[in-house]
Amino acid sequence: MRSLFPTSKLASVAVALIAFHHHNSCSVHGFAPSSSSILSKASLQITPARSFSHVQANNDSNESSNNSNNVLTGSHINLPTAITSTILTLSLLLQPLTILPASASDYASFTPEQRFISESWRQVDNAFIDRTFNHQDWFQLRQDALKKKYKSMEEAQVEVGTLLSSLGDRYTRYLTPAKYDSIVNAATGNVFGVGVELAQSKEGMRVIASDVEPNGPAAKGGLKPNDMFVEVDGVRFDDGKATPDEVAVVVRGPEGSKVGMVVERDGKIVDFILTRAPVKITSVRSYMGDKPGVDGKVGVIRIKSFSGTTAETVKTELESLKKKGAQNFVLDLRGNPGGLLPGGVDTASLFLEENKPVVFVVNKKGVVDTQSTLVAGIDLDTPLVLLVDKNTASAAEVFTAALKENQRATVAGEQTFGKGIVQTIRQLEGGENGGVAVTIAKYETPQHHDINKQGIPVDVKADVDCGKEDALTCLSKEAFRKL
Repeated sequence: MRSLFPTSKLASVAVALIAFHHHNSCSVHGFAPSSSSILSKASLQITPARSFSHVQANNDSNESSNNSNNVLTGSHINLPTAITSTILTLSLLLQPLTILPASASDYASFTPEQRFISESWRQVDNAFIDRTFNHQDWFQLRQDALKKKYKSMEEAQVEVGTLLSSLGDRYTRYLTPAKYDSIVNAATGNVFGVGVELAQSKEGMRVIASDVEPNGPAAKGGLKPNDMFVEVDGVRFDDGKATPDEVAVVVRGPEGSKVGMVVERDGKIVDFILTRAPVKITSVRSYMGDKPGVDGKVGVIRIKSFSGTTAETVKTELESLKKKGAQNFVLDLRGNPGGLLPGGVDTASLFLEENKPVVFVVNKKGVVDTQSTLVAGIDLDTPLVLLVDKNTASAAEVFTAALKENQRATVAGEQTFGKGIVQTIRQLEGGENGGVAVTIAKYETPQHHDINKQGIPVDVKADVDCGKEDALTCLSKEAFRKL
């Protein structure tokens, strides 16, 4: 496959994130471009999938109410594995960076700090979905910022952060060079990881390994789920202030390089020396089970994130489970931060009749892109339960709402995250000063509900703390009632 990215610096990276990884988890996997089949020469579409050793393209897109963080570090080009494929909403547009000053005379007299501020403002001005800019004089804010004196670029970066925070949208924000690079590196395969998913502990004070990819460097080295990170390559992360994204940045690195990790497990300190490598993320897993009070065996499919291949993989697992005798299905979406929007739409289509609405995407001009099923799915009748939690977000919420509002599935668990907007990521001045993430669109459910900051209510409340390979213990028999 030809590289999407030229050897010269990326001029513009636009990542429309429908699932920009939330702030509650992050993956540290390896990046394997060869496995990504949906990279086109013109664009790379990605949706925040979780942060598995890639950049789960969640560049920080979702921030849960408890400030948990999701992040992908070093990863496989597959949002579920990193940020790969066609993330409908995330489209990495590669094109020469052209700076268009507000007026021809501006740049001639601007200091580097003023040029940086002006360019940051312009990128947001061109793309931001709220054309009232939070009901404020957006141009005057630019003028005020340019009048100030800055002693360093760091001061200008702080000013841009303040400027964007005034928009009232936590997803439209300044990305530091390290944050921006983590996204680009994950997409281009310049960094690799160890196959561990990072998340904030329930108390929100420590970063833990929330999942370990089978056969990855971390699993082979002995790292286990719930291990708490103390130190990575000499950098301490046990002060109660570290985020998954910060740990991920240190875990990632060149393929074949070593990374030292110190974790706390059951009150004891354990250390590892792992070798970074490409890691193919297993985003879909299945197993059979029995549920007292439910007629017939239950097939469980866990979807960790959505990519361009998720629908086909889920279809294969459905057929396999049916052959094993499954008469009911549970789709476990707990902790699924999204991924590629097309992946969520295509997977939902497996269970819906022809011409059923799946999602409506609305851009800054109010233009609506209606996405509906083109043909009937492969399973329209088998009892279906979706198990969700507060970290089920973005493309995973598109999937959930599509099946819920088309009366195809029962939703159990707890109210979902509530991310119904799409971001794009733009590079600033060659990348040395980072970039900006800008909200450019929103989506609505089949019944035209706006779930942003609201989430999707469940039909049946259920415990969500059961094991990731034992979803049935979370559910009551009532969850399997027929619609």
